[in-house]
Amino acid sequence: MKLKLILIAILTIVSVNCISQTTYESGYYITTNNEKVPCLILNNDWLNNPTAISVKLTENEEPKTVSIETIKEFEIIGKNKYQKHTVNIDRSSNFLNLLDSNRNPIFKEEQLFLKVLIEGKANLYVYNANNIEKFFFSVNNAKIEQLVYKSYLSNENQVLKNNNFRQQIFTNLKCSDISINDVQNIDYKSNKLIDIFVKYNKCTNAQFTNYEVKNNKGTFNLYFKAGIKSASLDIKNSVSKLKETDFGNKVGIRVGVEAEIFLHFNNNKWAIIIEPTYQNFTSKKETTTLKSEVDYKSIEIPFGVRHYMYVNQSSKLFINGFVLMDFNLNSTMKFKRQYDSTLDIKSGTNIAFGIGYNYNEKVSLEFRYHSDRDLLTNYVSWDSTYKSMSFIIGYSIL
Repeated sequence: MKLKLILIAILTIVSVNCISQTTYESGYYITTNNEKVPCLILNNDWLNNPTAISVKLTENEEPKTVSIETIKEFEIIGKNKYQKHTVNIDRSSNFLNLLDSNRNPIFKEEQLFLKVLIEGKANLYVYNANNIEKFFFSVNNAKIEQLVYKSYLSNENQVLKNNNFRQQIFTNLKCSDISINDVQNIDYKSNKLIDIFVKYNKCTNAQFTNYEVKNNKGTFNLYFKAGIKSASLDIKNSVSKLKETDFGNKVGIRVGVEAEIFLHFNNNKWAIIIEPTYQNFTSKKETTTLKSEVDYKSIEIPFGVRHYMYVNQSSKLFINGFVLMDFNLNSTMKFKRQYDSTLDIKSGTNIAFGIGYNYNEKVSLEFRYHSDRDLLTNYVSWDSTYKSMSFIIGYSIL
């Protein structure tokens, strides 16, 4: 029941966020008739190249949708810029099950909206859609070409690479500061290609704009996390009820470190989280016939995803979803009756959900609910239910 309530709360917050959270930023679009229209554009920090944009001419005006078919360029000033170009594109995939045996790209002429990464004497563009990422370039306003990179299968079904983009770069970006060594091992990745195009524009003293300059803050965060955990444990035995024990609810501490790695799309609203944490649960129960005690200490390693919802520039709400692996530290359950017995604790994997608040990427507060965990997975006749929820405070240390 508690888990259902948590899920309902999280879904409600996400729904409200999706409906109400809009950030329109200063920009413009250029129509196919070459009319430049200053406006406010909804900044979705698109993962895939957009097919339409939402714009407002003034802050108080109702937004309208503008199809990219009716415009040839738009820019959110200083952040994102897209241009429509007619180019030859090879849409081959790098997924193993979609590879063919043709080394050469198969080009098809298409009109595409390309994201501008570098704009100067040498321009770099990218196109993302349907799980493909293709880079394009031009130098001195020449025709835009695709940088060719293709995976293909040999006759022996080995995966080979056509890395012709390296030769294209070396041939077209001639500069004293760029050597064959700079190019021959370059990867077909945004950050590597941006570096080489920036280097060329600097080398030729060209004015250029790097639209992918990111604030380093927000790429990676490291938090010290401490909190209070409320937990309960109930154990049962399918053979004998004599050792069944309800250890009740106990309040303990949890201490850990959280690494947060942002995914660079959708305005840093998504992050991957890993949070090694020490936690413990100790309890004793005594009846006229049985003394029971548990000493459970472990390192939990939650691994999951976080989604942020911005309140303002310094405040944001977030929700988490985790899978937890648990590594116990010589943890046991002991029973004293006519004969003493000891059970070694070995726990299973469970999941957790959290909801919280972050201020200025410096301090965070979070409530987290954990699904039930079995601590006696080594024993067929035993069943245990470990339940917990936590209140966690985080402080940025990096």
